[in-house]
Amino acid sequence: MAVALGVGAIALGRVLEPVSALIIALILGFGVGNLVGHELGLGPGFQLVARHLLRAAVVLLGARLSFGDLAAIGGPGLAVVAVTVVATFFGAQLLGRLLGVSRDLSLLIGTGYAICGVSAVAAMNGVVAAEDEEVTYAIGLVTMAGSLSILALPLIAQWLGMEPAAFGSWVGGAVHDVAQTVAAASAAPPPALEAAIVVKLTRVALLAPLVVAVAISRRRVGSTTRQPPLPLFVLGFLALVAMQSAGLLSAAVTELIRSVEVTAFTIALVGVGGGVDISRLRSLGGRPLRLGLLAWVLVSAVALAAVSLTA
Repeated sequence: MAVALGVGAIALGRVLEPVSALIIALILGFGVGNLVGHELGLGPGFQLVARHLLRAAVVLLGARLSFGDLAAIGGPGLAVVAVTVVATFFGAQLLGRLLGVSRDLSLLIGTGYAICGVSAVAAMNGVVAAEDEEVTYAIGLVTMAGSLSILALPLIAQWLGMEPAAFGSWVGGAVHDVAQTVAAASAAPPPALEAAIVVKLTRVALLAPLVVAVAISRRRVGSTTRQPPLPLFVLGFLALVAMQSAGLLSAAVTELIRSVEVTAFTIALVGVGGGVDISRLRSLGGRPLRLGLLAWVLVSAVALAAVSLTA
């Protein structure tokens, strides 16, 4: 069922562009899971893809990156990435604490906004094992904020009179998903898109060290998680980054891995949606929504300030 719904979500995503197939998959899984999931015994299958296939997709994400991306960005670009990631990751968790949002949900939101949206939420959940409802809420929030950025950032940049390259760096630092980054940067001349991609991929490269740092931190404070200090899926992610950096992956192989990655993420999100209980989702209330909006303002403002100071 997860595979069938995932394939259907990919097909619908092509028809309903720019609506993401990932969000369609989440909605389809949520609907089927709550309507007929219990009667048909779909729970174990949804749990299987939500946990294991999602981690496999994160591993495949490593084929997008190479260590050369870090060298290409230069000092100013690295400063933009470092300041934005640190301020967003810790700032979102602080805001979550002030708003009374749970520790795990605040962490997932902070990770998704700071790094790369859905895939970052999935990777961090491999360490903390949050509730399905919290994972779904976090994914919905990062998607919403990314969509808002596609509309708002080009208008703000035009009002500020930003140069294309500076605008691209801002988009790469502030927008979560890679596809949303491309969409937002495409509103400006070509130098914007190139700058946005480089900054964005550098943020993605910080996914592995961030996940490892959280895993080690939670073990030190006595967490009951059974995850090892360096999760195996993070090792796989780093292995693919190393292979891409060494030139071991041809363009055709990279494109194939990218296709498999997108398909795996889509099917896995069917499982995530299918594991959500609508009554428990409602019980989370509106506080996470306020956190998501505040975190969006935070990441956008910090990235803009960092770009302005390093220009």
